[in-house]
Amino acid sequence: MRDALVFGGSGQIGVPVIERLRAAGWNVIAVSRTAQVDGEQLRWLRGDLLQVAALPPQVDAILSLGPLDHFARWYAETAVATSRVVAFGSTSLETKQASGDATERDLAARLHAAEQQLFNTAARRHAGATVLRPTLVYGAARDKTLSQIGALARRTGFFILPRGADGLRQPVHVQDLADAAVAVIDVDATHGRSYALPGGETLAYAQMVERTLASLQPPARLIQVPGGLFKLALGAAHAVGRMPGLGNAALARMGEDLVFDAEPARRDFGYAPRRFEPQAAMFG
Repeated sequence: MRDALVFGGSGQIGVPVIERLRAAGWNVIAVSRTAQVDGEQLRWLRGDLLQVAALPPQVDAILSLGPLDHFARWYAETAVATSRVVAFGSTSLETKQASGDATERDLAARLHAAEQQLFNTAARRHAGATVLRPTLVYGAARDKTLSQIGALARRTGFFILPRGADGLRQPVHVQDLADAAVAVIDVDATHGRSYALPGGETLAYAQMVERTLASLQPPARLIQVPGGLFKLALGAAHAVGRMPGLGNAALARMGEDLVFDAEPARRDFGYAPRRFEPQAAMFG
């Protein structure tokens, strides 16, 4: 029986990853900042990447399901030995490189540097490292895009978008990401590589939101308004603490196509994401 050390195991992707590892016969040592309950083939450690006690000296695989830059620094300094590392990054590395928002450009730069640091460290240690870059994540009611849209629409009965929010998107379900994380572990062809993990359907931003609203109980309406009016509505939402992640740069991207090629992931480890068929429970 093999041992896996998992960071971010209590997060939206971490929960199904641990389920799949246990089902595949792994012993899991998982790290969380909050107290968790041990289970069969599952032992929780309290801490984070900055401080955690009682880490095992050696494991068969380390999986990181949280911020890539923090994990890359930890991995460069840790004494825990392993031959396999799987870490989640983000397609934001590509989409936010030229953002008009300095914070977003910094995020893209940090993701790029973290990937390079991770691969360099793994090469020095003769370990195989793989980075998985999901697109717009949904499915566990813990994401910062569709779940926030759903929460606001539940309170108001509607959601407003600017006209022209027709940029293409590929929302990806957390369960498909968990499948990918476990699938790559034993595939040598994925060593030293990054993979985009889009969802199984490409659709316009407004269409994605409309399906989300239609899945709510009761369903909510999508209202599209001129861009200037939308900015006023967004300002009102920000004033009461809603939609904090939706700034001018994110607003501009609503009209841009953010589409990624899943073929390398399909070819190398059988990635087969589902179509976007939302249900109310996926958004809280």
